[in-house]
Amino acid sequence: MKESIIIIILVTLLSPDASLGEPRTQIVQMMCGNQLEHNTSIFVLNFVDVMENISAQMRTSGFGRAVVGSGPDTNYGLAQCYDDLSLSDCVLCYAEMRTILPQCFPNNGGRIFLDGCFMRVQNYSFDQEYTGPIDTEVCGNRTRKSSAFQNSARQAVVQAVSAAPNNNGFARAQVPVSGTNESAYVLANCWRTLSASSCRACLQNASASILGCLPWSEGRVLNTGCFVRYSDTNFLNPIPRNGSSKGKVIGIVVAVSSAVLVLIVGATIGFYIWNHKTIEKKRKGSSDAEKLVKTLHDSSLNFKYSTLEKATGSFDEANKLGQGGFGTVYKGVLQDGREIAVKRLFYNNKHRAGDFYNEVNIISSVEHKNLVRLLGCSCSGPESLLVYEFLPNKSLDLFIFDPNKGKALNWEKRYEIIIGIAEGLVCLHENTNTRIIHRDIKASNILLDSRLRAKIADFGLARTFQEDKSHISTAIAGTLGYMAPEYLAHGQLTEKADLYSFGVLVLEIVTGRQNNRSKEAEYSDSLISIVSSKFFGVLSNFIS
Repeated sequence: MKESIIIIILVTLLSPDASLGEPRTQIVQMMCGNQLEHNTSIFVLNFVDVMENISAQMRTSGFGRAVVGSGPDTNYGLAQCYDDLSLSDCVLCYAEMRTILPQCFPNNGGRIFLDGCFMRVQNYSFDQEYTGPIDTEVCGNRTRKSSAFQNSARQAVVQAVSAAPNNNGFARAQVPVSGTNESAYVLANCWRTLSASSCRACLQNASASILGCLPWSEGRVLNTGCFVRYSDTNFLNPIPRNGSSKGKVIGIVVAVSSAVLVLIVGATIGFYIWNHKTIEKKRKGSSDAEKLVKTLHDSSLNFKYSTLEKATGSFDEANKLGQGGFGTVYKGVLQDGREIAVKRLFYNNKHRAGDFYNEVNIISSVEHKNLVRLLGCSCSGPESLLVYEFLPNKSLDLFIFDPNKGKALNWEKRYEIIIGIAEGLVCLHENTNTRIIHRDIKASNILLDSRLRAKIADFGLARTFQEDKSHISTAIAGTLGYMAPEYLAHGQLTEKADLYSFGVLVLEIVTGRQNNRSKEAEYSDSLISIVSSKFFGVLSNFIS
């Protein structure tokens, strides 16, 4: 009887449990379109609808397609998890993608590959595409492997690529490395919109590319219609119970004595607990988010979506103030008469509500006379909303680049604006609790109050740095012409990135010329180039 109970426990624990899979949310690569959207406002609305439609499909099938809009503003979307992901892990992977892909805006769509899922959004139908000019491979450079591993990797790639087209576009393989306890692991997956012949063509192309990654220990191919990966580490998940016959692993049952069986059960239970805790940490954000949302429900930071919708006249175009980083800003009036500015984000943060509220809580606690005050947020409606104080004179660019309005800013006032921006940056960079890097300092992100005092705006959604938890970055991307060369080239983000942008902005305030007006004949060179040449000319004359 005891042995029967032990066997039942062992079988239960060793059975492929979808809930213990690895969501594989590591980003492999994101590719953005190279043209601007035809109508950004319409595209954003369509994008939000596409994401919601796909989200519902992903929860039930691990795959989703949606088409919203008409003409050049039509939004076509596709998302798919690789077939060894459970539905619960698929939702996590998709949530990560839909948070990241909006970074491509305002370019015309893009695609993103994670190690567990794929998503693509375009303004044209691409269902049958399986190859394209931006297909690429990503090779690891951690370890160079032996010729024996390379042979096993080649065999595994051939096995998976050959099997997938006739197995609903998915296959995986494991080939032992001769003379070692290692194996080569391979996953091959086509998008479900492809026919068997298109899938085969995509994978054949991918197999030729991925073998070019050898002798490195890992390689991936990111093709328009498929994904292939090999590794010396077993990254494959147990096939979900609802996974039909795809890539089934043959189990080998070994008869053992009762004593050995007890040891195995003990070891398995220990591994189960450790593995379960590891995966639960990844999922903890979901339950934490729910607790945090409940905690903040009665907080002054929390606004009901219906309240903000009413305040803005259902986001009436007549109340539109402008468009900032990943959101359109509307003027609103609350029932008590307070005027507010509401930023309607381009994507919804329900899946990352914990991070969203934490970031809002941190940023709203940073108060300074030269920072636009963040009043709160809403994450309960169809899209997430940020609520700011309303400033009647809008942004600095409307003054310094307009000869008529610019007359309102004499030299004394311009000097005060420059000093105000500098003081605001000092507050962000040297705040005792959390250091914040804005990353998008420019004239349109400097708002002016009724007395034309400068306030830094567009804090957007913060993202914590992995290297240094004391840093927060408030913008997802900068603006060309204002970005520090080292940040643009190497992604080295420090406070110096804001200082470089501030320097460009100071030149614009003093000259009244925009750094990015290079296409106009009068300003064939950038403002920085013009100022540099004049400076060195004066310096040369002085030395002479």
